[in-house]
Amino acid sequence: MIFVVGLMVSGIGGWVRRATADEPGSAATPAGAPGSYESMARELESIRGELSVARLQLDRAESVIEYSDRYNVPAGLTEAIYDIALAEGVEPGLAFRLVKVESRFDVRAKSSAGAVGLTQILPSTARLYEPGLTLEQIYDRDTNLRLGLRYLHDLLDRYNNDLERALLSYNRGPSKVQELLAAGVDPRNGYSQSVMKGYTRTRAE
Repeated sequence: MIFVVGLMVSGIGGWVRRATADEPGSAATPAGAPGSYESMARELESIRGELSVARLQLDRAESVIEYSDRYNVPAGLTEAIYDIALAEGVEPGLAFRLVKVESRFDVRAKSSAGAVGLTQILPSTARLYEPGLTLEQIYDRDTNLRLGLRYLHDLLDRYNNDLERALLSYNRGPSKVQELLAAGVDPRNGYSQSVMKGYTRTRAE
C-alpha cells in the first residue's frame, strides 16, 4: 500500500511539474499545444488507474480483517478462502459459511463418509476435476479450497443459482437429492439452512 501511494504521489508531482512547465513563458511545449493536453490526459488516466488499484487493495484488506475477526481464523487462511472464492466465482461470504459448517476451518478434517479437508470434498469428486490427485494433495489447503468451491460454483450453475438446491446437492450428492425429490420426499436435512444462516447474498453467483 505504501508503495502504491508513493507511486500516486510521485505521479501527481510529475504531472504538476509538467503542467507548470507548459505555462506561457516556459521553454517547454507551449500551452494549448495538442501534445501537452494529450500528455496530461495520459498522466491523469494513469493516476486514476493507480487509485483504482489502491481502492481494490484497501477493500480486500478490510474484508480479510473483517472475516478473520468474525470467524476467529488466522489471516493466512482468511486470505486463502477470500482470494480462492473470488477466483472460483463464489461470493466470499458464502465460502466462509460453507467452510465453517463443513470443517470448522480444520484443514485436516475428515468425515465418516470419507470427505476431507476444509471443504469436505470427496476424493472421487476432487479427481473429476484433477485426475490422479493423491489423498494428501486433496488435503492441501489451497487445492481443497479451489476444488470444493469450484464444485459449489458448478452446482450453482447447474441449478440456475438456486442456492438451497446447490447446497443440498453439495452435501447429499446431486443424485440423492434428485432421487428424493422424484419420490416426493423433502431432501432438506438442515444443512442448507446452517450454511445460509447469517449469509446475505450480495451479488449473482
